[in-house]
Amino acid sequence: MDERALVAALEGHKIAGAALDVYDQEPVARGSPSAPAGNAVLTPHLGYVTSENYRVFYGDAVENVRAFLAGNPIRVLEPA
Repeated sequence: MDERALVAALEGHKIAGAALDVYDQEPVARGSPSAPAGNAVLTPHLGYVTSENYRVFYGDAVENVRAFLAGNPIRVLEPA
């Protein structure tokens, strides 16, 4: 992402808004130009961190290992 271009588009109202969780520089410095008032939502790079996501992620991981060890792998990617 070109941060300066995004800020210019937001400030010039060429786009209505933006929601970001990845930045040119992390952590975002106080007073960063990534956050024009009113039309940008900034979140830390933590959007996936919820109890539900961890439960699914780790549950699937355990299921994958068990299936692999049983000789019946699941969620197998096929070559393109």
